[in-house]
Amino acid sequence: MTKRILAGRSVHPVGLGCMNVAWAYNAAPPHDEAVALMRHALDAGCDHFDTANIYGAGLSEEILGEAIMDRRGEFLLATKTGIVTDGDRRGVDCSPAAIAASLDASLKRLKTDHVDLFYMHRLDPSVPIAESVGAMARAVEAGKIGGYGVSEWSAAHIREAHAVHPVTAVQTEYSLWTRNVELAVLETTRELGIALVAFSPVGRGALGGRMSDPAQLPEHDIRRTMPRFQGENWTHNAGLIAQLAELAGEAGVTCAQLSLAWVLSRGEHVHAIPGTRRIAYFDENHASGAMALDPAILARADALINQQTVAGHRYPAHFLALIDTEEF
Repeated sequence: MTKRILAGRSVHPVGLGCMNVAWAYNAAPPHDEAVALMRHALDAGCDHFDTANIYGAGLSEEILGEAIMDRRGEFLLATKTGIVTDGDRRGVDCSPAAIAASLDASLKRLKTDHVDLFYMHRLDPSVPIAESVGAMARAVEAGKIGGYGVSEWSAAHIREAHAVHPVTAVQTEYSLWTRNVELAVLETTRELGIALVAFSPVGRGALGGRMSDPAQLPEHDIRRTMPRFQGENWTHNAGLIAQLAELAGEAGVTCAQLSLAWVLSRGEHVHAIPGTRRIAYFDENHASGAMALDPAILARADALINQQTVAGHRYPAHFLALIDTEEF
């Protein structure tokens, strides 16, 4: 297994996205199971844990703080700021004051004095990028963060931020069925020497090949609002995923492992952070980091599921206002 560089550290190319234990999908696992998952992941060699202040209103950070912060030197820790979900107050706030306050609150929940990577979760168009980046640079100077990143930003804005203070990582959705970064961000990060961290690399679970009827998901599950999981779109996409599962079987891997291997094949600077609530699924995902699949298999997966073949947009219309990444 070849490790890759992130925030100046050599890490396993497949990290753990920690949203699922607290928010957005299905029901959160019991607290003890969430703690056990984090500890198991660390014991198994996972050395990149990614969370955010909004995941369960800080719950994901608190779980990490309880579960593994006694072994702080063994892993890279990333969290995020910027998205506001405070009652009727919703949107993005990346003002310097908000960044500073949010960072201190996250450090308290995480039970640590520093994070290795601190992302602006979305672009705040109301604040000059230089001001937001300035706050991040001051946090680096104070030793509270090792480096900063941005999430779902366009190539032009990444370049603007990088010119003020070097960007450590760009996090964005990237998978077989979400290719927006291929318009500009993938090449921009490669050119500038910035790590690209792919969230939802298994298509929010769809590309794992186990999802039957998204209409049966709990009412609060955000996938129920996403066009790709609805009606005729899902019927069409499920047919593609069934073919992907057959291809994975031919390669002797699972559907999720093929999906992750494809993402990692897109560049040596690319990392993936699939999320899960289950130890068995973590083990499956983690193993993909050491797999060397036949390029012909990856090419067939690429041709099977892509922006042209999938049905439906990745987000509902009301989510798009927060997305800066280039759109098809």
